[in-house]
Amino acid sequence: MEKIKTHSGRSGALRLVVAAGIILSAILGTAGYLTHAQDQGDALENAEISSRPLIGVTTSQQNPLQIPILHWYNANLTTQFTTASGPSGVAFDGANIWVCNNGNKTLTKLQAANGTVLGTFTVGTNPIAVAYDGADIWVANINSNNVTKLNGSTGAVLGTFTVGTQPNALAFDGTNIWVANGGSNNVTELKASTGATVATFPSNGTFPAGVAFDGTDIWVTNNLSANVAKLSPTGAILGTFTVGTDPAGIAFDGTNIWVANFGSNNVTKLSLTGTVLGTFAAGTGPDGLVYDGGNIWVADFNGNTVTKLKDSSGATLGTFKVGTEPQGIAFDGASIGVANFGGTTVSKL
Repeated sequence: MEKIKTHSGRSGALRLVVAAGIILSAILGTAGYLTHAQDQGDALENAEISSRPLIGVTTSQQNPLQIPILHWYNANLTTQFTTASGPSGVAFDGANIWVCNNGNKTLTKLQAANGTVLGTFTVGTNPIAVAYDGADIWVANINSNNVTKLNGSTGAVLGTFTVGTQPNALAFDGTNIWVANGGSNNVTELKASTGATVATFPSNGTFPAGVAFDGTDIWVTNNLSANVAKLSPTGAILGTFTVGTDPAGIAFDGTNIWVANFGSNNVTKLSLTGTVLGTFAAGTGPDGLVYDGGNIWVADFNGNTVTKLKDSSGATLGTFKVGTEPQGIAFDGASIGVANFGGTTVSKL
């Protein structure tokens, strides 16, 4: 499998996220352990959830399925589903998981409940990010400088649309698709209904690598500038905020913005005004991250682990072994799914 070369700050390979929401649950262990964990989780999470709006955003798209009523268990075990070479971005469509296979120009559709392969579809060169717009699937093809739109039911290609250079992250704002173009230092806005280009805006930094929607505005991580830019829906720069080294993945938790800093092995939490609310240790090479309604999950690319952080405090709640070089990560309303770029699997937590 050919890995995408970018810059030395990220070990010579593009380690990005996107975003798109997905999958999988591995609630394992003995019956006694589960009962004890359930009791503890009920008391803790019910108290917190009672005052929190029932919204959540994974790959920068509000998803009504992501209601934080779930309980998580620290069973350091995972299930894995086989896809194809170099799985990177992942997204959830309400029933199924879509996985970009960076090494062979395909997109795999898996049944979320059991990992059954429902289809494999040809897209562009080195697909790296995927997003769901409520009806259709969008894929960023980093080495063909375009985005593919597929029918969410059949996988039929509905169009291929030229964007900037090295598109590597996607977000849906309810009407339009936003594409972070790493090589051209800008963001393309496409009309989701037709794929027509609405506009292209500067990212206010170098090598935009992640993009998220907060319900009003667009946030972009500039990987080589160690900052995050906030853009209005019309592309105006509303602020640029310093974070850690080599920021990659970005997610919105309904209140705040979270950024995975690949080069400094930590995660930054920002208010919507750009104030840094905390910086929290993650594993080695944090890349993708996702919100599950109560916690932030971080894919640690160089550590082959996923770190779970509490949204309110940033406290580490667990570290879980997954496959090789985890990159994309998503939440499907019940489970966490992790694309293991260095192999051919998706891990289920």
